[in-house]
Amino acid sequence: MSPSAFFTQVTQMKNLAALTFFALILGLRAFPQTEVPTFKAEVRNAFVWGEDAPSGAISSTIKDPLTGTEILKLKHKDVEINSRMGFEKVRPEDVSEFIAYSTTIINNTQAELTIEQGGITVDGHLVSPLLVHASIKGTKKKHSDKGTDVTDIQQLHCFDSGTFSSEKFFSQQQPSSAVIVEPQKSLTVSGVIKDPRHYPLLCSADGCFPKGTVRYSIRVGGHEYIFSWDGRSIANCGR
Repeated sequence: MSPSAFFTQVTQMKNLAALTFFALILGLRAFPQTEVPTFKAEVRNAFVWGEDAPSGAISSTIKDPLTGTEILKLKHKDVEINSRMGFEKVRPEDVSEFIAYSTTIINNTQAELTIEQGGITVDGHLVSPLLVHASIKGTKKKHSDKGTDVTDIQQLHCFDSGTFSSEKFFSQQQPSSAVIVEPQKSLTVSGVIKDPRHYPLLCSADGCFPKGTVRYSIRVGGHEYIFSWDGRSIANCGR
């Protein structure tokens, strides 16, 4: 084998390894911080926002007419997925901030669609959705069965203002059963994470925004929909 052919083969192998690792990262289920992550090895049809293909989903961006914030859209045949994302600090003196994300699934098919949460990363750091305050669901429980504190959604302006839906939440202790979207109906599922980095904001004359990129995936009817949010595009929900 000639030297040029050898280096070409090595480069191709490196590229394949990088793509495989990235697919595994985004394909894993969200897990508690104290547990070892498990990877999903099945082959899935993945649609990535901004990377359209003739046989894949169509990406687009719209502005919310009320808030002016961005909404990322992925549409594949009769299924449309809309993604919103925002950030805020509960107290100005806090070092880290919360990141809220909301995904609306519009099912224009004649069949039920199963919804499952995928993985989420903040600038390459794997994180898990937080437990939300149970009062949103009409109970008074403030701790999980394992004694873990839950996040009071009513203290987050993203939800308190009505900008993000509190209809249903993904969390690190979500039941194993999948969420169902009925035919010709829609459903919005939200989640909250805490940025794992210290001093994660980058400030300029245009304001302060999270550094880097937040990526997350959601599984809808056997397809993986992957959204990638640049920090400067994430809405500031702070009062």
